[in-house]
Amino acid sequence: MQMTFEASSSVKLLFDLWDVHGPVGMVLSVFVVLLLTVFFEILKVWRLWLSSSSKLAQSASAYAATPSGRTESCSVLDASPSESSLTSQPLSTRNRWLLHIIQTCLHILQVTLGYMLMLCVMSYNIWIFLGIILGSALGYFISFPLLGQMSLYGQPRH
Repeated sequence: MQMTFEASSSVKLLFDLWDVHGPVGMVLSVFVVLLLTVFFEILKVWRLWLSSSSKLAQSASAYAATPSGRTESCSVLDASPSESSLTSQPLSTRNRWLLHIIQTCLHILQVTLGYMLMLCVMSYNIWIFLGIILGSALGYFISFPLLGQMSLYGQPRH
């Protein structure tokens, strides 16, 4: 087994079925690996967003318990567009478990995809490696600004 990078147009990736011979197959394989890497980056952001929105729902009960008598110093909060979202109902136990199951499945998918991409890099093919690097950069470029549009409570900024 080779342990140095090479720039060939033949490589075997992950499974015996994914055996690449020729430039067309290599271009398609690099494109597939690039798309998988973009999906991996988007999945990371989706899990962060899901986690932050669940924290909002869990902390909503603390905000809903505030007294209704307000002072003049709180008048700035009256105009806040996110105040109505803070008084939403907290997650029920059933919904918390469902959210936890969804987050667990997404975590398993993220870890599996991450290890598969690592094994693709370990093919030591420079084109596959560059596809993963470009996919990671493109996925970060696409997905992380979406996360930046969310406030700490998972609501869109205005």
